[in-house]
Amino acid sequence: MVNLEWYRTFKSVYKNGNFSLAAKELYISQPAVSQHISMLEAHVGYKLFNRKSKGVEKTEYAKLLNNLIIDALDRLENVESSFRSKAVNTNQLISIGISKHLFSSIGSSLLSKFDYIDFSFHENDTLFELVDMKKLSFAIVTKQYDTFDTVQKKVGNIKQIIVGSTNIDASDVKSKIKAKEFSEVENWLNKQKWYSHDSGIPHIKLFWLHVFSKKRPSMIPNFFIPSEYEMLEALSKNTGLAVVWDCNSKGFIKDEKLQQIWNSKKMPNTEVFLISGKNDTLTSAFAIIAAELEKALE
Repeated sequence: MVNLEWYRTFKSVYKNGNFSLAAKELYISQPAVSQHISMLEAHVGYKLFNRKSKGVEKTEYAKLLNNLIIDALDRLENVESSFRSKAVNTNQLISIGISKHLFSSIGSSLLSKFDYIDFSFHENDTLFELVDMKKLSFAIVTKQYDTFDTVQKKVGNIKQIIVGSTNIDASDVKSKIKAKEFSEVENWLNKQKWYSHDSGIPHIKLFWLHVFSKKRPSMIPNFFIPSEYEMLEALSKNTGLAVVWDCNSKGFIKDEKLQQIWNSKKMPNTEVFLISGKNDTLTSAFAIIAAELEKALE
């Protein structure tokens, strides 16, 4: 029975005119190339190449065989390449790191694109280190890193806003925000019940720093729930306010489970990046993930 690898080797030798070059192109040894050609010659019953001091010379039978098989062989290789690409895209187990606070709104959008994903939750610097050490295939971070050893792509922006439960009458404070009466706005905010995902209240501190030019807010949060998305779920069923990523609150606001209290122009956008190690086998998956994240962050 004929071996298709013989034809693949024949094609390379025919194209390169040299056994050594064919061996390099096919990532096999020169003796293996010579064996493949000998076996093919025995199978077809004709000499295909004459060895010369530099390379080989094609015989008329080689030219005839090439004309007969080249189109079919090219089609077969295209099918093989396409199948391998699809297998990598869908069947390969990939590992993705992301902050637990962004998983529900961003990370979960990837579940329909791959058959196997191993998610892990860490913060920016740890995620970068794990990718850099090749312990993670990909990471979604809110910080850009200065490195030559990873591939990075910006996939969108997120921003911190204040949201509240729908049972709060926020019409007065929204009027004061519009009138830029910020002292009264701050007084109103300080009287509310507050939710936070972190006892260090990083989001709240940043909001007060950028909007009120104060290092510390005067209020003390009432409830700490260590996942921002779960915190929003709890807030939507109770009464209070929270400073959260807009991407996390978007669905709650759309479904009228929460209301947006304040999207301040003084709050800067935060860039979101997809990073991975430099690995050709990850290129296709990287493109799929990046496109899906860009869509999620529109």
